[in-house]
Amino acid sequence: MQIGYSHPIYFIPPEGITLTSPINTQIIVSGIDKQLVGAVAAKLRSFRKPEPYKGKGIKYSTEVIRRKAGKTAGK
Repeated sequence: MQIGYSHPIYFIPPEGITLTSPINTQIIVSGIDKQLVGAVAAKLRSFRKPEPYKGKGIKYSTEVIRRKAGKTAGK
């Protein structure tokens, strides 16, 4: 995955988990074991957590990121 670092991130999913990408900005994690699907999704999210200033990062589809004002916005 190219997620903004200077090097690519390689991730091999465990058995029983299928990763699909219908568009470049979306990853669908599916499988039989619901707990393992959640663990894999959390592992993918941990590579680039969403940050509140620019809103960049990997987030869940139902997640809403509360944006913060930067340093110059308070003046």
